[in-house]
Amino acid sequence: MSMTNPTHPSINRASDNGALLKQDMGARARVIEHTIDTLLPLTTGGDARLIEAMRYATLGGGKRLRGYLAIVTASLFGVPESQSARVAASVEMLHAYSLVHDDLPAMDDDDMRRGQPSAHRKFDEATAILAGDALQTKAFEILAASQTHTDANVRIDLISAFAEASGAAGMVGGQMIDMEGEGRALPLEEVRHLHALKTGCLIRYSAESGAILGQASPDLRRRLRSYGANIGAAFQIADDVLDATATAEELGKTAGKDEASGKSTFVALLGIEGAKAEALRVTEEAIADLEPFGAQADRLRDLAYYVIERKN
Repeated sequence: MSMTNPTHPSINRASDNGALLKQDMGARARVIEHTIDTLLPLTTGGDARLIEAMRYATLGGGKRLRGYLAIVTASLFGVPESQSARVAASVEMLHAYSLVHDDLPAMDDDDMRRGQPSAHRKFDEATAILAGDALQTKAFEILAASQTHTDANVRIDLISAFAEASGAAGMVGGQMIDMEGEGRALPLEEVRHLHALKTGCLIRYSAESGAILGQASPDLRRRLRSYGANIGAAFQIADDVLDATATAEELGKTAGKDEASGKSTFVALLGIEGAKAEALRVTEEAIADLEPFGAQADRLRDLAYYVIERKN
């Protein structure tokens, strides 16, 4: 899916700086992967199958978009990577739990994830459910540890914002609204709201977490929170376009599921070109949020365009 406009120089940042962003995302992804590997060591005990399923769900794939946001926004405030990588691993574990449960037959019923069998297909449904449960609780355990930050108030702030973003008022609530909306024609504002919860809240938290770790001023924290919310919206709109236009091989999961499930999507409501225009609009809003950070936030600007230029 390409939304690049050759007459708009700022939009061409996506292609001009794509190599730098790809290199940086790759380097940060390796840090996140190593951190998760360390935090979820293999075991030979009675929980060996559970740990294997947790590692299967979290290691060896994915864009690490949320983890990348946590590390890069924290770097704006000089936070050591040893701390931000733990927050990144935490959010990636919780994201993985949501995907494991989302793929279950009772939810979106998908046999593929990241080009591989979904966790419940690789193992079984009970193991997948327990692996998701354990990943969720592990994510909060990581944030509660002093290695994440020496200041307990910072850790409490991280945990509180994380809980808000991932629970009934965030990701889980959005999933419920999405399921309830299958087969119904939802208005655009309701579609925006459900995706702001289901997809946007965790991306918003990932961007905001760097400001929390860095004990940023309220204004800078608000700006990063808004930036995250806007690219979360752009990410979901791009997903809707990809679901309607890409193949299963390109996506690494079943294509065309939104239409088959009777879901109200941005594409269904706005058409493909209208959805692309909406994605570009919120991307430009995200870019505006970064104004106070100057050139320090260039990778975040590139990331905003990457979100709507990606192919999967």
